[in-house]
Amino acid sequence: MAQKKYKAAFITLGCRVNQYETRAVKEAFEKLGFETGEFDEKCDVYVINTCTVTSESDRKSMQMIRRARNNGGKNAVVAVMGCMVQANPEKAQKIEEADIIFGNKDKTECANKVLALIKSKKREKTTHISDISDEKQIDKMKITGSDITKAFVKICDGCNNNCAYCIIPKARGKVRSKLVSEVRDEVEGLCEKGFKEVVLTGIETAAYGKDLKDADLVSLVENINSCEKLERIRLASLEPTVITENSVKRLKNCEKLMPHYHLSLQSGSDEVLKKMRRKYNTKMFYDVVKTLYDNICAVTLTTDIIVGFPGETEEMFKKTVQFVKKCGFLYVHIFPYSDRKGTASSEMKEKIDAQTKHKRARILKKIMIETRKETLNKFLNTEREVLVEKTDGKYAYGHTDNFIETQFELSGKDIKENDIVKVKLVDIPENADFVNAKLLEV
Repeated sequence: MAQKKYKAAFITLGCRVNQYETRAVKEAFEKLGFETGEFDEKCDVYVINTCTVTSESDRKSMQMIRRARNNGGKNAVVAVMGCMVQANPEKAQKIEEADIIFGNKDKTECANKVLALIKSKKREKTTHISDISDEKQIDKMKITGSDITKAFVKICDGCNNNCAYCIIPKARGKVRSKLVSEVRDEVEGLCEKGFKEVVLTGIETAAYGKDLKDADLVSLVENINSCEKLERIRLASLEPTVITENSVKRLKNCEKLMPHYHLSLQSGSDEVLKKMRRKYNTKMFYDVVKTLYDNICAVTLTTDIIVGFPGETEEMFKKTVQFVKKCGFLYVHIFPYSDRKGTASSEMKEKIDAQTKHKRARILKKIMIETRKETLNKFLNTEREVLVEKTDGKYAYGHTDNFIETQFELSGKDIKENDIVKVKLVDIPENADFVNAKLLEV
């Protein structure tokens, strides 16, 4: 145990897996006696969990590293970990502001090694970045809590895809999955702490169990569904190839699985999908969409799309626009294509200029809002259950079971964060960012 009460601050860039891992590292620090501080106050330790999915992610990661050094001064320990340093160990060695660096396999040792560094009279920079390209075992990270009302649970790491625009396989290695029993134990522990909703997440969530015997994502959901105190299960982003007629029928019988799926699309043009090295075309994708709509009551779908991929013509972009309309997504996360050094697409010719990319992003966003309104209109005057994620004294905010963001007046009711309440959806504001709801009798 630490003899002195040291204070550590944490910041996460990037995905939900990173959020989970930061939480696990934070809990490891707490077990050693560290207090948790705010990132912008003076602390003894600053832990930055980096992202490298785009060049902009690298820039933001470096910005946070410099801010940590400025906040803490020369005596603070700045610990950098995660995908940015794993993907480029040589560059990591040159980060002047960092005292100690951890790759993705080595994050579990962060707390112990930082404490040892604090107690040491020497402050020589140390780097712990193991090769994970052929790693077959997932780390032993586990969390007991969450900083928000829902708890993310990492069920697998790594990615076996080789998408042309993505550096993540280099930063995360191949798919490695937790045992079903380990996931269940973690979920049950979180439920004991009062969490009602868990989100099963991974770098390639749909690939869960491919490295295990007799395990897959659907079987895992069926197992978790029987956790007595658990009320809600959500799934992180999925490759559409995991959704089949059989899997939908099985998932439909898991009453705790919420009727919302985030299916990673990236483009509505078959030509672009092929260049991206995606493992499906638009027909295959729409078959999945139709299967979900036909079989799961009140289901909603969200997705990601990259606009301005190298070689994307106006005609190809128009196909994406039409496909978004056809699928009726609740929400589309839109990303103008960004070159990522080290990926196949960064070497492609026919690059799209920034002005065109951002113009296409604006056009698609306008279409997305129109489509979103059409989708939301289907649920007006219906009753849904909402997990309350925040209250401000007058209003409560949260998501319905099918992931519609809502706000409603408390009307003097004793409603708290983490409560699940029934509301009636009554009004869609002009920007359609959320839906106004009316609290029904508690």
